[in-house]
Amino acid sequence: MPDPRELVAEMYLQFAEELADASGDAIRPWFRKHPEVERKSDGTPVTRADRAAEGAIRERIADRYPGHGVIGEEYGSERTDAEWVWVIDPIDGTGAFVSGLPTFGTLIALLQDGRPLLGVLDQPILRERWSGVDYPQVVMRTTHNSHVIHTSSTVQLESCIGFATTPEMFDEAETAAWARLSSSLERVRYGADCYAYGLLASGYVDIVCEASLKSWDYLALAPVVRGAGGQMTDWEGDPLTLESGSRVLAAATAQAHRAAIVCLGQTSR
Repeated sequence: MPDPRELVAEMYLQFAEELADASGDAIRPWFRKHPEVERKSDGTPVTRADRAAEGAIRERIADRYPGHGVIGEEYGSERTDAEWVWVIDPIDGTGAFVSGLPTFGTLIALLQDGRPLLGVLDQPILRERWSGVDYPQVVMRTTHNSHVIHTSSTVQLESCIGFATTPEMFDEAETAAWARLSSSLERVRYGADCYAYGLLASGYVDIVCEASLKSWDYLALAPVVRGAGGQMTDWEGDPLTLESGSRVLAAATAQAHRAAIVCLGQTSR
């Protein structure tokens, strides 16, 4: 007989995918249509597509689960002390979106008591979707377009392919740490935004290391990576929660993750 917790996880995952469908419908009409770009108070870009996608997601959550909390990049936070909280980034990689690059994605996480239980990474232009459930002792699984996937088996850093969105995301101390790690890898690439984590879950990339992030940039990605067999934590190796800082490290295997943590060192921020 199925564990009731597994049934709950599957129910919420199905709903999260419905949310991704709605966000994709809101985003696609604006792609490569030169939408007006505004600058928020923190200097980051936002478009009508970002706001339309988050609005579509929030509307459906309010209708189906009015007691759930919601944290979104564009419209702030509601009921963050609820047992179940949705964390949304309608377009992670707005810079890529306005540049016409299909490396952005919609990120949808569901947290239970502050811990990410499931996550969806949806690329609405390529119509690729990674869906992960991270429920230890119950179900841990990630799919790519409904097919179960696994991270690579790479354990040695010198055999790893690594990604970061941009070297400019690291401050001075982080730049030194990233230099130690990146110089240990077989190959380093930049510019894939959240798409790099999907590639890691699918076994094409072995390390993703980033900084200067907000919770909505990574909480959906942790279940995607972990459900595929990988590791994703902060730079100190601690699990990612709403209280985590701005630095994350994802790796295909536990061995590569430990080696990368050592490489990074424990710089403070």
